[in-house]
Amino acid sequence: MFGSKVKIDKDLLDRCKRFAAEKGYGSVEEFIVHTLEKELRTSAAGCEETGEEIKNRLKGLGYID
Repeated sequence: MFGSKVKIDKDLLDRCKRFAAEKGYGSVEEFIVHTLEKELRTSAAGCEETGEEIKNRLKGLGYID
C-alpha cells in the first residue's frame, strides 16, 4: 500500500495488532484501514463533512500529523 505514514501511540498499536491477529486480519495495516474506512462511511452517512474537516479532526485526535 502506498501513502503517508501515520503515527500511533505504541499501546494503541499493540492493541490493534492483538485484535487484528485475533480476528484474522492479514496485517495490522489491513485492520486499521478497514476500521477507518468503516468509520468514515458511517460518519459520511450522518453528516456532510469535507475531506479537509475529516483531516483536521484526525489531526486533532493525533492520528495524523
